Amino acid sequence: MFKKILIANRGEIAVRIMATCRAMDIATVAIYSEADRHALHTQTASEAYAIGPAPATQSYLNIATIIDVARQSGAEAIHPGYGFLSENAAFVEACEQAGIVFIGPPAPAMRLMGSKIAAKRLAQSVGAPTIPGYNGDSQDDALLLQEARRIGFPVLIKASAGGGGKGMREVHSEADFLEELAGARREALSSFGDGTVFLERLLLQPRHVEIQVLGDTFGHLVHLGERECSIQRRHQKIVEESPSVALTPVLRTEMGAAAVRIAQAAGYVNAGTLEFMLDSDKRFYFLEMNTRLQVEHPVTELVTGLDLVLQQIRIAAGEPLDIAQEDISPRGHAIEVRLYAEDPQQNFLPSTGTVSTFVPPSGPGVRVDSGIQSGDEISQYYDPMIAKLIVYGEDRPAAIARLRDALQQLAVFGVQTNASLLLTIANHPAFYEGQTYTNFLETYSLLEAQPQEAQQLDPYALYAAALLDLSNNPAPIAAQNGTSDAQNPWHTLGAWRIFGEARSAVYTYNGQAYHVALSSSADQPGGWQIHLPGEPAREIRYSSGDNGFILMQKGAEQTRAYAQHVGDETQVMLNGRLYRFARPQPPDVDATAHGGSAASAQKTLTAPMAGTIVKIQAHEGQQVQPRQVLVILTAMKMEHTIVAPYEGKVLRVHYHEGDVVKGGAVLVEME
Repeated sequence: MFKKILIANRGEIAVRIMATCRAMDIATVAIYSEADRHALHTQTASEAYAIGPAPATQSYLNIATIIDVARQSGAEAIHPGYGFLSENAAFVEACEQAGIVFIGPPAPAMRLMGSKIAAKRLAQSVGAPTIPGYNGDSQDDALLLQEARRIGFPVLIKASAGGGGKGMREVHSEADFLEELAGARREALSSFGDGTVFLERLLLQPRHVEIQVLGDTFGHLVHLGERECSIQRRHQKIVEESPSVALTPVLRTEMGAAAVRIAQAAGYVNAGTLEFMLDSDKRFYFLEMNTRLQVEHPVTELVTGLDLVLQQIRIAAGEPLDIAQEDISPRGHAIEVRLYAEDPQQNFLPSTGTVSTFVPPSGPGVRVDSGIQSGDEISQYYDPMIAKLIVYGEDRPAAIARLRDALQQLAVFGVQTNASLLLTIANHPAFYEGQTYTNFLETYSLLEAQPQEAQQLDPYALYAAALLDLSNNPAPIAAQNGTSDAQNPWHTLGAWRIFGEARSAVYTYNGQAYHVALSSSADQPGGWQIHLPGEPAREIRYSSGDNGFILMQKGAEQTRAYAQHVGDETQVMLNGRLYRFARPQPPDVDATAHGGSAASAQKTLTAPMAGTIVKIQAHEGQQVQPRQVLVILTAMKMEHTIVAPYEGKVLRVHYHEGDVVKGGAVLVEME
């Protein structure tokens, strides 16, 4: 067995691999970019080595540097995790040439299955069904358009070398095909260094079901059952579960057998996942193979009781797989959700910044895989996933109940997240009933609703905000004792104003002002009477703890929340929901001097987040039409377009292609 393994990755997957290595008494080597100098994975490893600047192309994708670190550290093997170099056959070959074991499949199998086109042909050769489409060699625009017409719209353009929704575009009309084709190629080239695409018929209301396989170097290969990953946004999975409610025992056996046939035909070794689409008539089609450990592998671990990373390491060390197909008997139900740093108010664009507080949930059947801790930064350079929350129950209803409870315990401050969306999904009747198709979010308008800000105001969220400001502003207490200095308005901090023995503040939530008044309780020492307009006064006792924790007690009833000041807001997380309360601020002198003109603000187009400019399609002096694309920005492997808000003239373009810009940077001035 290996004595030392280098993990060629970062974040939660690096931390997770290190956990298994520690249990196996294997030393670990971390690598880190300049942006990750203080990241959790660097603190978790036995050794840590700097490998270059923040951009992945200069650090985590630098094969020569990583091999050099492996040699320098004495690592006998490299685990690639997922993403980055995990499916790069050249990296596998570089490890072999250096005498270092790659914990994953051999290069020929990776190269074969890494091409979606070649993988589909292989699947067809062993009798596995595939989706109708075009996977020929020609990449000519005219021919691809012709093939799209033959297949029939809607069609799906997919990057041959890609995954995770990168380089994938749905096209519903012929008029949009060439523009979407160009965008898919550009994104595929940026993400994978290969702009080759192929076409598939777009299945309507399908499910996405994948089969986990394990194979050793002696030709023994088994499958570990399925995971359903249908609930997706922008082709990125956000909810995964096992088993799938859609599979019968017969269908499960057929899909598992097809997955094993394909993997064996490819000469596959180690852990891999074969992805299938399941249509409404319960017909399944092979989609692609991921020749690595999947993000959602914990779901399979919980229902099978197997440590997949441990199995990977044993196989790579030359040990036989001691698992027979008949021995695999999944039990219970597991669900994973992905917590992303995204802004629901900005069409779920990545939210960069410092995570001031991260409080993960805990409890029986709850697992959190994360690569961050409070104080860490979410950078524009890498994937915006904060953590994976995985729950296990004896059956699906029990797992869903545990998921809801875990999400209600969660607290994240400093960046926006999709936590409320995840809770909305967990509470949705269609999810409970298992109606989990790939268009789930669109069908139930969960993205348009922007649940993080659309929910009704829970008065306890307002109480928590007021109590946080009270605990941070003890000065008014002296006012009750007649201390004149405390009555000086310049010594009254925060949002509070003093009126006799009461304190009053105004908070704005979703554009509506809420007046809160607090006064000391005459009946309970340490208690407070909280007054909201139109409601009877409530007597609340409270205590506070770490990370902004506030426990509110009304009689024997207890309510828990987290509250913090973020910029000009008091933010509260209560029962899994984020409430953002604007506090009154002094007038902005500059804005007042310039009249705060809205028209002036509309003349500048800004970057919605930090990123890199990949395309500029406007020049100074150009007349543009409404919705015309002016700039294309990429951040965290996703493209975002900046469009003209109205017909007008471009006065100035402030940056060039390849420039890195901060969120809020002025990109284009118009008139």
